[in-house]
Amino acid sequence: MTQQPAPVSTQINIELPGDLDAIYSNFAIINHSPSEIVMDFARLLPNVPKARVYARVLMTPLNAKLLLKALQDNLAKYEEQFGEIRLPSDVGFELPERTMGFKH
Repeated sequence: MTQQPAPVSTQINIELPGDLDAIYSNFAIINHSPSEIVMDFARLLPNVPKARVYARVLMTPLNAKLLLKALQDNLAKYEEQFGEIRLPSDVGFELPERTMGFKH
């Protein structure tokens, strides 16, 4: 049996600008091509029939899958600390079929 080399730890310095605005998004549109995943993050307000995109993120399919795994891991840790995040259908409340918002 061959021994795998130990993974090399790489330190990454991340620059977070002090004037960076955080955005709130409750609506996402996700599209893909063979080489990239495109995620548009928007905000949809009650009684306003228009949503404005505030951020667009492009990723390779590999990086999108790694993001999915990181989100799953973080949501699991969140639920361990604060309890299960329940979807409306989990508590017997059905949302009307929508053509917008976060869907799977």
